[in-house]
Parts: sequence; structure tokens; C-alpha cells
Amino acid sequence: MNLPNTLTLLRIFLVPLLVVVLLTPFSENWLGVPRHLVGVVMFLGAAVTDYFDGHIARSRGQVTRLGQLLDPIADKLLISAALISLVENQLAPAWAVVIIIGREFAVTGLRSLAAIEGVVISASKMGKFKMLAQVVTVALLIASSVAGRPPVANFGRPFPAIEFWSVPELRTAWQHLVGGGPTTGNDWQVLLYTAGRAMLWLVVISACTSMYAYFSSFYRGFTRTTNTDFTESQPSRQYALRQPPE
Repeated sequence: MNLPNTLTLLRIFLVPLLVVVLLTPFSENWLGVPRHLVGVVMFLGAAVTDYFDGHIARSRGQVTRLGQLLDPIADKLLISAALISLVENQLAPAWAVVIIIGREFAVTGLRSLAAIEGVVISASKMGKFKMLAQVVTVALLIASSVAGRPPVANFGRPFPAIEFWSVPELRTAWQHLVGGGPTTGNDWQVLLYTAGRAMLWLVVISACTSMYAYFSSFYRGFTRTTNTDFTESQPSRQYALRQPPE
């Protein structure tokens, strides 16, 4: 047990606490602080440990099998718990969360299968970009919530996928922002919510794109390994075919 692994375990232990903060009035009743402020601080703090545990492990030469096993589990637990909590609070659509979480499980299974076959699939640039966009998106949606709910009154109906300006609260917030009027705290939350919902589309697209890249890498690596094994075993097969039947 070293410092990087301790940070990874800390990230895992923060997951149930984050869910409690996001789905219950715990922070308002016991701390007197709005849940969206406590939630976004906890989520970003947990996400930052993902960078530091890997950086410290590599710089100190403390990379362990335990860390390699726990780190991806901690990442997926954190993101999955945050996204499912957003669905429960009607801050994110379920279909988008299903795609994102499904992609995580698919890629994890693919990389495990590739490791069994001796094929190493390294993280792609699109995958790293998706992770960063994912963290920003979740943070924006948490920060924009009001008592765990969206800051717009039309949720109950689907939030417009493209025509964001059709939301009355957004038009009002935008007029206050660019028209020089008084911009209220609710206006900023509406703007953050709109930015988060727009970023969610970017996360879904990058998730699908990076998943395709991982599957392509697996197919090329698996095909190369299969061809190599076939070439190496071919002479013995030819020799066996030349043996006279008994």
C-alpha cells in the first residue's frame, strides 16, 4: 500500500458519499451548504486524484498490480455513479448515459480479452479527450442544479437537443448576459446547464468514436497475432501432411 494506491482507494470511497450528497438533502441539512456546491467539489476532487495517482506512481516507480487493477475500476465507479445520479435528478437523459456507460464496459471487456490474447491496446487520444470532456460535462451539470433539479421549468419534457434557445429561462439569461441587465445566480445556473447539455452531445460522439478506434486496434492486433501464430506453425503442419498414413 503506497501513496498512489491510497489515492485510488480514496476515490473509490468517495463514490457512495458523492451519491448521498447528490441525491439527498444531506449537505443542506447537516452542513448548510447547497448540494450542488459540495457535489461539484467532491467530484472534481475525486477526478483530480485520477491524475495524481498515476503521475506519482510513474515518477516514484511505484506502479503495482493492485494499482493497475483498481485505477480503471475507480474511474468507472466514479463516472457511472455521477452519471446515474444525474439521470435520477433529471439533469441528463438516460439514453446518453446508457451509451457512455455501455462504452466503458465494452472497452474494458475488449482490453481484457486483448490482454488474454497477448495484444496490448493503449489508450487513444480520443479516449483521453473523452475522459476530460466527461469530467467537465458532469461538473457543469452538477454545478447547474438547483436542489438537485434542473434550473429550467420545462424538464418533464425533453430538453431540446438542438434548439436550446427555445427554453424561456435560457433566452432570459442570455438577454441579461449580453444586454447588460442584472445577471442573477439562476441565470448563471441556466447557462451552465445549457453548456453541460451541449457538452454531453460531445461526450456521446467522442465515446462512440473512441470505441470504434479501440475495436479497430483490437481487430488489427488480433489479426496480426493470429497470422503470426499461423506462419510459425505452418512448417510443422506441412511436415505432418507429408507423413505416410499408418
